[in-house]
Amino acid sequence: MSGLSWGILGTGSIAQAFARAVAKSNSGTLSRVGSRASDTAQAFVEKLQADKNPDVAAGAKTFAPSGDYEALLADPDVDAIYVATPHTSHAQWAIRAAQAGKHVLVEKPAALNHADTMAMVEAAREAGVFFMEAFMFRLAPQTRKLVEMIESGEIGRVRTIEASFGFHATFDASSRLFANELGGGGLMDVGLYPVSVARLVAGANDKQGFADPIKVAGSARLGETSVDEWAAALLTFDNDVIAQLSTAVSAWLPNDVNIYGETGSLHIASPWHAAGVEGGSSSIELRRFGKDTQTIDVPQDKWLYEIEADHVAECIANGLTESPLVPIADTLGNMRTLDQWRDSARFRYDAESTKKAWPTASRLPLAVSDTARMQTRTIEGVARPVSALIMGCDNQTAMPHASVQFDDFYMQGGNCFDTAHLYGDGIMEKLLGVWMEDRGVRDDLVLICKGAHTPDCRPDAVRPQLEESLERLRTDRADIYFLHRDDTSVPIGEWVDLLNELKDEGKISVFGGSNWSKERMAEANAYAAANGKQGFGVLSNNFSLARMNNPIWPGVAACSDDDYRTWLEETGTALFSWSSQARGFFTDRAGPDIKTDHDLVYAFYSDDNFERRRRAYELAEKKNVHPMTVALAYVLTQKMPTCALVGPRTLAELRTSLAVFDLSLTEDEVAWLDLRG
Repeated sequence: MSGLSWGILGTGSIAQAFARAVAKSNSGTLSRVGSRASDTAQAFVEKLQADKNPDVAAGAKTFAPSGDYEALLADPDVDAIYVATPHTSHAQWAIRAAQAGKHVLVEKPAALNHADTMAMVEAAREAGVFFMEAFMFRLAPQTRKLVEMIESGEIGRVRTIEASFGFHATFDASSRLFANELGGGGLMDVGLYPVSVARLVAGANDKQGFADPIKVAGSARLGETSVDEWAAALLTFDNDVIAQLSTAVSAWLPNDVNIYGETGSLHIASPWHAAGVEGGSSSIELRRFGKDTQTIDVPQDKWLYEIEADHVAECIANGLTESPLVPIADTLGNMRTLDQWRDSARFRYDAESTKKAWPTASRLPLAVSDTARMQTRTIEGVARPVSALIMGCDNQTAMPHASVQFDDFYMQGGNCFDTAHLYGDGIMEKLLGVWMEDRGVRDDLVLICKGAHTPDCRPDAVRPQLEESLERLRTDRADIYFLHRDDTSVPIGEWVDLLNELKDEGKISVFGGSNWSKERMAEANAYAAANGKQGFGVLSNNFSLARMNNPIWPGVAACSDDDYRTWLEETGTALFSWSSQARGFFTDRAGPDIKTDHDLVYAFYSDDNFERRRRAYELAEKKNVHPMTVALAYVLTQKMPTCALVGPRTLAELRTSLAVFDLSLTEDEVAWLDLRG
């Protein structure tokens, strides 16, 4: 195994432990230590010398000036970075390390929340470097033996899990354990261990590696600094496993794990550090009804951190970009569960307030990436080209998640955001407004607003809805405005006159109908032409390769039929398609014998749609892409200008949609997909 040259970012006690482990390992050397202050880095090395670790001290270089973390990242002698800074800066330096082409081992928790963790993961994937969260207990022989015993059925099917990790620390509002601004509290310091082992055991129950809970019911006692001083949670998994977890920084807890199954139980007295940092042996107690307790000794011939260092080096030497024992999906699942625990306990850090934007994950200014490949569309009346993909603002409920999603979309070249007065009772508009103001990007964007949704689908409701939306969005105008529904009993002139008034006042620029019929769109434009007014220049109906047989929601409409498509082509009306990928119809969530999603079945299941799906799969295999990419390309390859609304809940989902810009369809292929050729 070739040697791995390490740089350590941070000089705390855990960084000291890892430095000693690297020195003992047979796989790597310590090349550089980084600190905010050069004297701290020097003290770090001197402490290693005092601890009689000459191999570490001799190889560790310090540097100046103070605060020059970037020098470590720029050092060509450094292959991998161990990020051991405070929780709140893990994402910042892990992302920058990946961007510098360094492999990344980041101390737990990976970040303060799932959103920042996504950003770290995507940065590593983009750079093609190794990424792992430093969950050293997951690499311990004891933990691996535990998984083996669960998978082999030593206690039958697992029923319940009890896991705790907590201690009592003297209160100090400025210490990292209690400081809100440093991500203090039990959950982020040690509570993630019980979460991790519960997900690991629940997954091993079905030999799946790890599992995500379907329900998290959490509680926490928040102290004077508004962090969790002690907390508990009940996790429920879809294989009927229930886990009871507890954590604390102000209470001594058992710090053990009990697993109860059909035919017995397992007890681990020292689950988190196994045989200890410096090695030795550990044990697992196997208890069965009516039999003596059996103690299974598990030898550990290396320091725990040494095992970690060697594991990372081995993965990298084998060309892996993630660990098979602590995979990226597991890290993301852990962070998602911790978020759910905090949500259930009504606990967010002050920085996560909806009143101010969460900073960019890298803490660098927001800018469009040099590698962005987003296509744009020119829409008459809109001041700037519109990105072909439009970010739907309908599932972001917390500032960290919204910021990371919006930042990434912008960096990928996306500039159009779709909102509506009714989404989330206004929370999505508020989050977008804070983000736009904080990032200073309003003039770079195309902002879509919608109003007149049932039951307030009437002209007198539009102005107050729009004005409230603009107030939430912290802007004075919408670039595009849609009437979200149509009330055909309202004379068309009333709609057209009202929208022209709002346009003349500078509150909107281009407008149109969402879920409007072709006949009413044509009637609106005829009235506008006859009266010297601006007509409906845009439409937002469902349009997808799979045609909508029945409305997903009351009052919605599609425009996939031949007559509507011909009208759009002849008039040049720009189409902003929603459910452009047919709600997952082109994934393994759908199929003639798969009927778990009632909405999907009701809206899209039909013989002709399944034939379109079959053709999409055939073409996808030929072009080596996902069928969803083919379906999205179909929407964007039309004779009228089309943009597709997407609602990614993760950065990975957005990457799937962006793949459409690497795919070209011919006119014949488009017709063939739609059974027209």
